[in-house]
Amino acid sequence: MIREDEMTLELLDSYDKVIFMYSGGKDSTADVLYLKDLGVPIEKMELWHHDIDGRSGQLMDWPVTPAYCEAFAKALGIPIYFSWRSGGFLREMLRDDQPTAPVVFESPSGMVDAVRANMQGQGTKGNEIEVSSSECKSAYQMVFAALKIDVADIALKNQMRFRGIKTLVVTGERAQESPARAKYKTFEPHRSDLRNGKKYQRHIDHWRPGHAWKEEKVWDIIKQHKINVHPAYHLGRQRLYSHQQATSFHM
Repeated sequence: MIREDEMTLELLDSYDKVIFMYSGGKDSTADVLYLKDLGVPIEKMELWHHDIDGRSGQLMDWPVTPAYCEAFAKALGIPIYFSWRSGGFLREMLRDDQPTAPVVFESPSGMVDAVRANMQGQGTKGNEIEVSSSECKSAYQMVFAALKIDVADIALKNQMRFRGIKTLVVTGERAQESPARAKYKTFEPHRSDLRNGKKYQRHIDHWRPGHAWKEEKVWDIIKQHKINVHPAYHLGRQRLYSHQQATSFHM
């Protein structure tokens, strides 16, 4: 198992693409800067931002987040691609015996729709959302998986440019954040990996470089690069949640 302190430039050089799942928050920002300092070439890097609201409103995301992510990418000279599930958080939470919505993702060649066919018919009813706090939190986590994790999987699986090459996906979860995240592996094959495929191969690894970091290290990296962080932090937020998320869930 590869740890953060064991990942060398030689190992990083073996990847053709390094994809950062970039929220605009401090942890994913520090990850990008950390790998840049390690010597990963800018031309190998891409930032991917998942729009929780699906560009159909401003229920969960900070309105400034897309612009902030674009400004950060432009400042570093790294391309950024946006993705979302049609209808966003609200549609996913309220759908009633409807298939999950198509995913839209940007790529170097343009936008593509992809349907998550294996979730046909699953849905929730708006008038049944008033449940216990633990049940509501669980439902919230499931919806966010459909809006972030599944969206990334679909975007990776439906782009032929990831076939026959070696890709590294980087995410910013840290063990300090929660007992659940403390159980995550620092390095593992990504969910969309298909390195042993019979028809074609898609080698994708997943690395959490900051998994063992304390919050102080995250801020130190950002300060060293003199990065102006997301406005939410200037407003006193400790995590990059929208107002609705921060007041409804303490996760």
